[in-house]
Amino acid sequence: MKKLIYLLPCLLLAGCATYSKYQRPEMETVGLFDNGTCDTTTIATIPWREFFKDEKLQALIDSGLRRNTDLNIARLRVEAAEAALTGAKLAFLPTVGLDAALSAHSANYNVGASASWEIDLAGRLTNAKREARAALEASRDYRQAVQTSLIATIAESYYTLALLDNQLQINAEAIDSWQNTVRTLEALMKVGRANDTGVLQAKAAVLSLENNRLELQKSIAETEHSLAAILAMPVQRINPNTLTEADFPDSISIGVPIQLLSNRPDVRQAEMELVQAYYATNFARAAFYPSLTLSGTLGWSNHNGGVVAHPAQWIANAVAALTQPLLNRGANIANLKIAKTRQEEARLRFQQSLYDAGREVNDALSALQTSNAQLEIDTRRIDILSEALRKTELLMRHSSLSYLEVLTVQQTLLDARLALSTDHLQRLRSLITLYRALGGASQ
Repeated sequence: MKKLIYLLPCLLLAGCATYSKYQRPEMETVGLFDNGTCDTTTIATIPWREFFKDEKLQALIDSGLRRNTDLNIARLRVEAAEAALTGAKLAFLPTVGLDAALSAHSANYNVGASASWEIDLAGRLTNAKREARAALEASRDYRQAVQTSLIATIAESYYTLALLDNQLQINAEAIDSWQNTVRTLEALMKVGRANDTGVLQAKAAVLSLENNRLELQKSIAETEHSLAAILAMPVQRINPNTLTEADFPDSISIGVPIQLLSNRPDVRQAEMELVQAYYATNFARAAFYPSLTLSGTLGWSNHNGGVVAHPAQWIANAVAALTQPLLNRGANIANLKIAKTRQEEARLRFQQSLYDAGREVNDALSALQTSNAQLEIDTRRIDILSEALRKTELLMRHSSLSYLEVLTVQQTLLDARLALSTDHLQRLRSLITLYRALGGASQ
């Protein structure tokens, strides 16, 4: 027993390295994206209800947060991780058992209680607990990442429906305009100022627009079907507000790159996986050191009416545990090497997740700048083409101007109107992507 007492301090000193806590590795964040200033204000901290102000969209997001299958599975993963952490904490407590025996041929019986308690000399239990806590944090981050992606997907689907509705309206107006052109050309043909070629071309344009209307209606139905699957609910008709009514914060601030480490749930999840791997390595390293388990029994029997204790078993069990690692050294070396390689893999994935996050922010910023410029250009273009169409129609009615020029300007104006509606959607998508890329939509 004295030898064991003298040995304990040596074991504690030898196993100190396995108690070391995780330290984040050096991560290069400078230049991940250019915010132009050192302002740490970022739209990522805005709750999603304040970023997406459309009440119809908010109702859809609320339904998705309650019903979406992937998000509910992620919640279950969190519950499982919480249970695993509880189990890791309970491992520090003694294990108590109760044994009872009754003789079939006599009235004699024995009742005994046994207890064992593992002393965490080398940090095996501590590292298991820390690993379980990191797994819990990773599962929570995964849940937030799923929620962020879900909100962004619902918003994009909603505004896609708004785009399709807008294009359907433009299509209907274009059909009316082309039908008027058909009637005008037919009237001009009667007085010899046009021929049937122009009439046929105009009628073909009407048929083409009617075909496009069917395609738009099909796209609307498919988008609603997809959204219903995301919301885990029956298909319903969704009547979104128009794209021009979309209301977002006036100030779009992106903060500084290092904030991605705390704001992006997928980056946090990657780091928690690294933390898990770090403590798994410590756990594998702790296997090289002896573990000490104290155990004993206390029993009572009606045969002799006495209470029997076996204190010798405490020392016997402890000595047996201290010699056990020597028999498994080869397996322990292999397990440690595997744990180290997995830790390095986790470190590389964590680093890459940060680079990917920076790329997404840069792409979203570029898309936002481009869509803003295209909106301005296409708006001016529509104004010019509208005026050109008005003057061309007047010239066609009161001069010898060819009808082909009218048809050309009319088709160009239609294309420009469709392009403008697409510009609106691209701008909204880039805002949503930027919000998500910065780590928003998880609150």
